[in-house]
Amino acid sequence: MKSHSKKRVYNSLFFSAVLFFVLFAAAFFIFTMLFYSVSPALPDHDAYIDQWPTVIIDAGHGGEDGGAIGINGALEKDINLKIAKALNERLRESGIKCVMTREEDVLLYDKNSDYEGRKKALDMQKRLQIASEQENVIFISIHQNSFPVEKYNGFQVYYSSNNPTSHSLALTLENTVREELQPYNDRASKDAGESIYLLKNLSCPAVLIECGFLSNSEECEALCGEEYQSRLSDILSDAVIKFISAQTGS
Repeated sequence: MKSHSKKRVYNSLFFSAVLFFVLFAAAFFIFTMLFYSVSPALPDHDAYIDQWPTVIIDAGHGGEDGGAIGINGALEKDINLKIAKALNERLRESGIKCVMTREEDVLLYDKNSDYEGRKKALDMQKRLQIASEQENVIFISIHQNSFPVEKYNGFQVYYSSNNPTSHSLALTLENTVREELQPYNDRASKDAGESIYLLKNLSCPAVLIECGFLSNSEECEALCGEEYQSRLSDILSDAVIKFISAQTGS
């Protein structure tokens, strides 16, 4: 009898333990659901973006147009796209709406059109169209430099003379890169005048960035590396945010 009594006690204790575990799990589940249902919602990110300009990020060249060829054989078009994508990611993470003119290795001409001998011209027109279709924009074109003499290096910015704030944007980019990456760099921003098609035809704040010289072996090697590309995109993002903050007072 004592053995059966002990068995009933053990069974009762086991049943009680299982029941307690089930009730605890159910209570925890209900509490979790209620907690998340009453937690404050995340801010409306799109509403925040609307208060800031849209940044058009233009990766220069592409497709049949490789751009400059690096001293190590690297193609400008590929480096441009990698830096443009990284900049796009950084700015979006900061709540800034971005539009990229290209996200693949292509020239932007209509393959069904009469494009023979006109690919580059049609490509430029398409990039201009993409920027012109957006309201309240900043245009940033990413490029790489090259020169027959290897010793030259350094970041430089060209700006459109069609908008007075283009120069301010160029100076912010120039100074931020000098402060955070290239303290030796004395290359001043330049008015593009009529020499750069996109900057000549855009009325929004617009700049073309020469990230460095692919004809310089050391700088070319850096520009081809993910670490340098990531660091440069961080710095460019910082500069764009500084400029927007100064212009909007926010």
